[in-house]
Amino acid sequence: MRFSRYFLPTLREDPAEAEVVSHRLMLRAGMIRKLASGIYSYLPYGLAAIKNVERIIREEMNRAGAQEVLLPMVQPAELWQETERWEKYGRELLRFKDRKDHDFCLSPTAEEVITDLVRRDVRSYKQLPLNLYQIQTKFRDEIRPRFGLMRAREFIMKDAYSFDADEAGAETSYQAMYEAYHRIFRRCGLRFRAVAADTGAIGGHASHEFMVLAETGEDQIAICPQCDYAANVELAEARPPSSSAEEERELPLEKVSTPGVHRAEEVAAFLGVSLNRLVKTLIYVADGRPVAVLIRGDHELNEIKLKKALQAERLEMAPAEVVEKVTGAPVGFAGPVGLKIDIIADRAVAALKNFVTGANEAEKHYLNVNLGRDFPSPPTADLRNVVSGDPCPQCGGPLEILKGIEVGHTFKLGTKYSQAMGATFLDAQGKERPLIMGCYGIGVGRTVAAAIEQNHDENGIIFPVPIAPFKVIVVPVNTKDSKLLKAAEDIYQDLSARVSTLLDDRNERPGVKFKDADLIGVPLRITIGKKLKDGLVELKKRSTGETMTLRVEEVVARTQAILEEETPKG
Repeated sequence: MRFSRYFLPTLREDPAEAEVVSHRLMLRAGMIRKLASGIYSYLPYGLAAIKNVERIIREEMNRAGAQEVLLPMVQPAELWQETERWEKYGRELLRFKDRKDHDFCLSPTAEEVITDLVRRDVRSYKQLPLNLYQIQTKFRDEIRPRFGLMRAREFIMKDAYSFDADEAGAETSYQAMYEAYHRIFRRCGLRFRAVAADTGAIGGHASHEFMVLAETGEDQIAICPQCDYAANVELAEARPPSSSAEEERELPLEKVSTPGVHRAEEVAAFLGVSLNRLVKTLIYVADGRPVAVLIRGDHELNEIKLKKALQAERLEMAPAEVVEKVTGAPVGFAGPVGLKIDIIADRAVAALKNFVTGANEAEKHYLNVNLGRDFPSPPTADLRNVVSGDPCPQCGGPLEILKGIEVGHTFKLGTKYSQAMGATFLDAQGKERPLIMGCYGIGVGRTVAAAIEQNHDENGIIFPVPIAPFKVIVVPVNTKDSKLLKAAEDIYQDLSARVSTLLDDRNERPGVKFKDADLIGVPLRITIGKKLKDGLVELKKRSTGETMTLRVEEVVARTQAILEEETPKG
């Protein structure tokens, strides 16, 4: 492709709307343009990167035995009502009516549609296992879309669905996808980890997130350098502490005045105690009933763990009026002593003695609170986020907390959807049984954005070779010099027959061309300049800045060799 004919509108300045690196650089590099909040047009350069990711996905999905389909983006309400997700999914599900007043939605995912498709035509165990996938546009009406393709409302997603006759088969299908995902993200040139994760709105009983490691990531993951343990912080287990308070003598309960302090840090500083000796009492509403949650002052509550511990469908922090009604005090002074609602405590609280809590009275706290003596010992559970240095649940080594960007998610669905929708088959004995399902998603545009978050510098994008729209850019420093232009044209023609190549034939200053080449992140740049009179050209790696001076007749072969070296294998 010739730069002069390619629709690649680069920008010199950072757009004001861009909040993260990938959003900023994708706009500046002419990859995307915003149409509406969370909705983007893909320009040729951006679409080429997305198509490269799609190609890798298709190759590995097909290699794993999956078959490609294409499902409708518009889905009827009836299917969602069968699984009760029409009401439960929330406002991210964009609902609308057609001209006949029938209810529909735009697909945020396709469990209902694929289950309906399979239940119509799969009737025997002889037709199993089956794995169907698609690469299709999805829509989730995010309340606060941001970060460009990282959290868009409309996005491209690969979603696959496996169907098996028994748990052993389902495990085999899941493992095949788990391994395929590793190959996909390796081939995309990404540094990533697969981590145990919560199943969320999709449901099921186990899942893994595939996280691209990047300092700008929104998600936190806990990993153990001493073993293979890795989990999203939302799911990572906080091991119960060994009690260091068993021999500590219980001191008399004492109520003290704490004027003008509300937050745990403020209370601890005012009383001159460490945060780990203070217990926060948080009031939540679980399925319509208030519940008090006790957690150590230096820990952060994990709402996903709390929801599971309470077996609650709905969970939300209690509003101020509810807190005051159940505790008799304004927010910031709740405590377990004398409280008349259900209480649940994090396991770390059970190891404490003589701790500080609110006194259920404005500007008052208790000192030397003890479980069992000052209030009945509540049920305990793992309710907190792990922190760096916590012991690994598997080997006991210290955990590290890293930042990541979720690009893929795999789920063991079991019979959640097949039972709800009557998707059954006849086994070898002629007995009707529900299909056992798994589902597997990859955010295609998000994968490109995550690659940029992980691979960039102050000059722009540094694309990994496999997903780069162009592998090489050929830059004649002066297009008015016929000899330079002829040499550039010859190299371009030779390379174009082998790899995707961009010829910068614009009548621009060399500095402008070099800046654009760095901005758009082409892995290799061949510069034809003054050294041509000696039969030499310059080859530069975008990733390292390494520059090589090569003879004209060897530059194509050397370029191909470097690209081969820098293309990860599955």
